Amino acid sequence: MSDKELKALIELLDDPDNAVFDEIKNKIISIGNDVIPHLEDAWESSLDVLRQERIENIIHHLQFEDVKKALSDWKNSPEQDLIQGAIIVAKYQYPDIDEELIHKTINQLKQDTWLELNENLTALEQVNVLNRIFFEIHGFHGNTKNINSPKNSFINNVVESKSGNPITLGILYISVCKLLNIPIYGVNVPAHFVLAYSEKPNDILFYINLFNKGTIFSKYDIDNFLAQLKLSPKASYYIPCDNLTIIQRLIQHLVFTYDNLGYLDKKQELEQLYDILKT
Repeated sequence: MSDKELKALIELLDDPDNAVFDEIKNKIISIGNDVIPHLEDAWESSLDVLRQERIENIIHHLQFEDVKKALSDWKNSPEQDLIQGAIIVAKYQYPDIDEELIHKTINQLKQDTWLELNENLTALEQVNVLNRIFFEIHGFHGNTKNINSPKNSFINNVVESKSGNPITLGILYISVCKLLNIPIYGVNVPAHFVLAYSEKPNDILFYINLFNKGTIFSKYDIDNFLAQLKLSPKASYYIPCDNLTIIQRLIQHLVFTYDNLGYLDKKQELEQLYDILKT
């Protein structure tokens, strides 16, 4: 389809006949993401509210389909790279996310930490170095004032604002540790997300609470936390989880936050993303 033909097709998006509109919409969608710049140009030059709204919906549909495919591909990839999974989730809200900035931040955290590490440090001393770089030098912190803001769950916002929730802070921290070969992993504790230092499978030296600036704690503290929640202990609440579980947890939290805010359309779309990882 030529640019002229495409422009003429987009001009018809304000047709009051829904059947006609659906046919036009399906033709535009069939072109794929290459049509988005043309739709954006049309939106900017249009004064018709109906046409603008329909353009926005078509663009969102195309971008959402892109996120669903990317998440499915990620799930089926052998590595399931953690930071890439978080980036895909962030693209749901921010399609033009600056991936380079995220990777640059992680590499800088890695470099700054590496300069202060040496082979003689104990596990606890390694974590102390990580915490100092992460929380004191770079200024990352938990958003205690508005922990359930959706922004806390999008990794680009966390990188830019230095503020996040336990899951996104954990994703950054784990990603840095992976580059440094430090055995720190996520632990899927109910109503909280923590990290564990584990040199051998299921052999935990200690746990780390990133939402409290990397405070060290023990299994006993998880026992007490579960007791407060009136939950029976399960092995999965104490041992490292995989990257798929972490991204599932991230999406679950977004479903919860959008539900609380009353954005039911976003809640339903994020439930679709969650279902992709479940199946």
